Amino acid sequence: MTPALSWWYFIPLYILGALLLALGIFVLLSRIQGGRFLRPVITLLAKVPLFRRLMERATKAAIERQNPDLASAIRKLERAGAHKDLMRAQKAMSQLTAAERRAWLQAAAAEGPQASNRAERRKRKQLGGR
Repeated sequence: MTPALSWWYFIPLYILGALLLALGIFVLLSRIQGGRFLRPVITLLAKVPLFRRLMERATKAAIERQNPDLASAIRKLERAGAHKDLMRAQKAMSQLTAAERRAWLQAAAAEGPQASNRAERRKRKQLGGR
């Protein structure tokens, strides 16, 4: 065997090492200041369709494990197109079971009101909110 071809045998190790290095960087960034430096990286990765689908699937699986009623409500609301139109949202809410409606309203209350513009976000941040 020639020495020039021997480096080909180490390609799987190089790939594994790169994956372990990337995982280590993610872990390190997630530990520093509560993930402050990881958020922009995740936001950038979410722009790639493959990673976005994987993150959405992981999020849905986590919600399904933690709160099955909420997961069911989310599926029904997405299927009805509630995010597009207020009338559709009201119609879809009327079709939820009591447990699903309760879970949805609790999740919406926990999320809190969303700031609609930059000035509101700045004011909320100055007041110590999210």
